[in-house]
Amino acid sequence: MDLNLQGKIAFVTGASKGIGREVATKLANEGVDVVITARGEEALAKTAAEISAETGRRVVAQAGDMSDFADVQRCVDAAIAEFGRIDILVTCAGSSPGGLLEELTDDQWMQSLNLKFMGYVRTVRAVVPHMVERGSGAIVLVVGNDGLKPSFWEMTAGAANAADLNFASSVADQYGPKGIRVNTVNPGPVDTDRWDGLEKAFARDMGVDQAEARRRAEASIPLGRITQPQEVAALVTFLASDLAGSVHGAHIPIDGAQRKALMER
Repeated sequence: MDLNLQGKIAFVTGASKGIGREVATKLANEGVDVVITARGEEALAKTAAEISAETGRRVVAQAGDMSDFADVQRCVDAAIAEFGRIDILVTCAGSSPGGLLEELTDDQWMQSLNLKFMGYVRTVRAVVPHMVERGSGAIVLVVGNDGLKPSFWEMTAGAANAADLNFASSVADQYGPKGIRVNTVNPGPVDTDRWDGLEKAFARDMGVDQAEARRRAEASIPLGRITQPQEVAALVTFLASDLAGSVHGAHIPIDGAQRKALMER
């Protein structure tokens, strides 16, 4: 299937590993030149070189912290200077600490909201004027299914992700008439380094070993398996393409129909 993405320019946050890296790779394989951001400069540069070698596309690394608007603006300005435009924005940067209410600190709540919510707000705010100027653009926020399906162990993520969903709906209403499509993709457990860390933390808080934590996660998913990052990347890439031209303001789960409560029993 030709997604007609050849020659587009994408800006992908949180792209040095995990879902963000897979999104950048998939877009580049579809003929997109990509600017990737993350906080770790060395890992980001290595990722850019590897994706470029694999796909033959230009992949530019711009190290930056999405919790700092000046950093966000600097990275976006560098992308515009390099390519002249941004056609596609995908936000993947940010994780939220898991934990039980009585153990979560104010700092952990603020960490989640500052990066996973405000980091997305900052990035969209920096990119969208350039899309408005061109009269077109596709924005895909990779959020999380705990914004749609509450989980008592994932409260900080759920709060930030629910805010992201509301934000995305509002932006879709405002900028759809200007030719900019906005959607969210909402994974459950995804087989990445980040999920491994969350699995360990879940095991700790539930008083079980990691194997049991994994079993509970899989048992909460009717398909019986953890989603692969390549699957999330494929959905994001489709939503960024013109083939999804009427998909706008949607919040799409990609979680095997997970039932969160089953994981926490």
